[in-house]
Amino acid sequence: MKIIAIGRNYAEHAKELNNPVPTTPVIFMKPDTALLKDNKPFYHPEFSQDIHHEIELVLKVSKEGKHISEKFAANYFEEIALGVDFTARDIQTKHKEKGLPWELAKAFDNSAPVSNFLPKAQFADLYNLNFKLDINGETRQQGNTKDLLFSFERIIAFVSQYITLKKGDLIFTGTPEGVGKVAVGDHLEGFLEGNKLLDFYVK
Repeated sequence: MKIIAIGRNYAEHAKELNNPVPTTPVIFMKPDTALLKDNKPFYHPEFSQDIHHEIELVLKVSKEGKHISEKFAANYFEEIALGVDFTARDIQTKHKEKGLPWELAKAFDNSAPVSNFLPKAQFADLYNLNFKLDINGETRQQGNTKDLLFSFERIIAFVSQYITLKKGDLIFTGTPEGVGKVAVGDHLEGFLEGNKLLDFYVK
């Protein structure tokens, strides 16, 4: 199982970090050791003083494929979830300044909390899904999939030209604006269409 993540897939998020709005998907990876399930607590790492939350919709790949055509890409996922792409922003900023990869800022242990998965068939329109992240009862991020720069099908088709997708792989599809720092003691709750899927603490 591998975790593929899409950066800057909501225009307003790209702008809030002073990044250009991309014309092709921006891809990075997280190892399987980044996965944090069952709403277990996230332990704030000592190596960063600026861990940011990034709430995202997550796809679970349902069958193996490569060089997938965009028109058939919807057949390669059946379930969706919410996830948080935790990012060591201080480390990322230093690495971006030097033109270095982001892995230390993105791929550390437990940096990818993921909720339970729901069948995509239960949602009438995958491109009108409201999702949000509350911290300590206050909404910090709010997004809707209608604002995606690159659709789920475009992402799957694009990634599969370079990397074979396998059953069980997870694709983080990008975060809306409003990212910010988390602190020890914070209570994070993630909602998809009003249903609470994430509910965990930072320790």
